[in-house]
Amino acid sequence: MSAAPADPLRIGDVARLAGTTPRTIRYYEEIGLLPSAPSRPSGGHRLYSHAEVERLQEVMRLKNLLGVSLDELKELLTAEEARAAVRAELRRDDVDPERRHELLLEALGHLDRQLELVSRRAGELANLQGELYETRKRVRRKIRESAARAEGSYPPEGPVVGADSAPTR
Repeated sequence: MSAAPADPLRIGDVARLAGTTPRTIRYYEEIGLLPSAPSRPSGGHRLYSHAEVERLQEVMRLKNLLGVSLDELKELLTAEEARAAVRAELRRDDVDPERRHELLLEALGHLDRQLELVSRRAGELANLQGELYETRKRVRRKIRESAARAEGSYPPEGPVVGADSAPTR
């Protein structure tokens, strides 16, 4: 992510910084992923603050990283905003211990929602990875069979050790 400059920017500049289009930015504002444009005089240009540019960059990063739907992305970001509000309240010196406990439980609930979404996506990726390993095993087997046929030694003598295994972590 590139850092956003301190001066307010027009939508085209913001789009270039975030690697997207002005149309996408407007759509994200329309569906609530980004704050709506403040009212301005007719014909006036919408200007974006440093914080708004950072928000867009974070939205784009999460969307690309997780490959989630816009609804899931909105859910993830809503939970993040709620956690930020909880953090802000927890930083106050006058929070009594009972309220602090309630806030921490609230933050935990938001984290659990975020983790559920990320875990679901990670599970889907793990399933895809497993499918790809299985397909690779079948293709390698067919390559060995084809080579054995070409050499006249079909069926092959035996499996190639370690060729079909998934990498270990």
